[in-house]
Amino acid sequence: QVQLVESGGGLVQAGGSLRLSCAASGLTFRMAWFRQAPGKERVLVAHIVGNTGIINYADSVKGRFTISRDKAKNTVYLQMNSLKPEDTAVYYCAATTTRASYDYWGRGTQVTVSS
Repeated sequence: QVQLVESGGGLVQAGGSLRLSCAASGLTFRMAWFRQAPGKERVLVAHIVGNTGIINYADSVKGRFTISRDKAKNTVYLQMNSLKPEDTAVYYCAATTTRASYDYWGRGTQVTVSS
């Protein structure tokens, strides 16, 4: 079992920045950030593979968001810059210990971007 604890959400004006953190209680193969806006499905924002460092982003956040990982702290971060109102959502940290789908999820942290 891997527990994920997120932090760093909040309210920010458009154009501002926030950094989300997700601390994992155990080793993982791949970690990711998803988000779910009101009335919409949960979608992948970015993921990072632990042993290779391979990173992928959703097109909607490329150039604005950066995912990174501190292996020593077993923590993944999501630096969000140039935030837009459409980035408003609950952001979830997810992890998997295999190459399969994500099987561990955090509780989520609210990000609200005002116009």
